[in-house]
Amino acid sequence: MMRVVLGGPELAGLTIGEPAASVRLLVAWPGELFEMPTWNGNEFLLADGRRPALRTFTPAVLADDELTLDIVRHRGGAVSDWVETAVPGEPCAVSGPGRGEVLDPEADRYVLLGDETAIPAIEQLLGVIADDTEVEVHVEIVDTHAHLDLPTHPSATVTWHVAAAGNPPGSTLRRAVEEIVIDEVTRVWAAGEAAAVQSIRKHLFDERGTPRSHTTIRGYWKVAR
Repeated sequence: MMRVVLGGPELAGLTIGEPAASVRLLVAWPGELFEMPTWNGNEFLLADGRRPALRTFTPAVLADDELTLDIVRHRGGAVSDWVETAVPGEPCAVSGPGRGEVLDPEADRYVLLGDETAIPAIEQLLGVIADDTEVEVHVEIVDTHAHLDLPTHPSATVTWHVAAAGNPPGSTLRRAVEEIVIDEVTRVWAAGEAAAVQSIRKHLFDERGTPRSHTTIRGYWKVAR
């Protein structure tokens, strides 16, 4: 994972009010100069009608006109390539914030599920869930080098699952959720690869009868993207 710090007076006025919120990072396409896109009410567009290179991330820290993002490193993709090669002063743009998680005061227990892309959001949730609320965390990583120290929570248990080579992303999380006790005071938050969290959603709603209002399920990325 790479930590990227964006800064400048243009960030004045940006506020992040909820944990596990999102911002969009917009950068130049490879080989091109950065162009500030325009918003047409539905999407960002460049002057020639193309969409800009952008991806959505969890804001890690926002303070003193600096926005910190923790980004999973991977090969391919205009934004991931930009992250690897950007130098101080490189221009970019930020849009947001998107909605975050509103904690349910009636919840006595939280289950947090995610892959590497969800680690920044899980860190934030562990930092705001009450100390006396039980938390069960399951994180899938591609190898042991992705095992990071999460914030200490007195009522949390954390299980790291190393993905088996050749298995679809999120397979270990799908198996884990089948064994988790989920009752009326449990709230489930899950984020990661889109097909994986869709499978978790179907399991919770169709097989377990979990109320939709007791869950937050977010697809953060897709295979091949």
